[in-house]
Amino acid sequence: MRIDKYLWCIRLFKTRNMATEACKKGHVKINDSNVKPAKEIFGNEIINIRKNQMNYEIVVIDIPKSRVGAKLVDLYRKDVTPKEELERLDLLKFTKNHHRKKGTGRPTKRDRRDIDEYYESSEFSET
Repeated sequence: MRIDKYLWCIRLFKTRNMATEACKKGHVKINDSNVKPAKEIFGNEIINIRKNQMNYEIVVIDIPKSRVGAKLVDLYRKDVTPKEELERLDLLKFTKNHHRKKGTGRPTKRDRRDIDEYYESSEFSET
């Protein structure tokens, strides 16, 4: 099976086109060498994938015939990503919320109405 189709079948990428683009950009490696999307894969190969600022490491257990359900993915691959990478993913989640908390940007419609009401009832009123 082609590497791009395999990555799509085990649900690492949402579309096959995304898997193909990742291969073309050099984000997918087999045994530490860049691969083209048409590269055939076999069992017991180690695949390194760079996705969302993370380096995933996967061992191919078996080749699926077609795209599999999320519960069946572990029958076809074994995730051997180092714990340091998984901890780094948690840190990335925290840093995204560090700079600005969700909902603190522009005022919501309710906030805007409260502001307008405040100005109308205060000394700032032009009437």
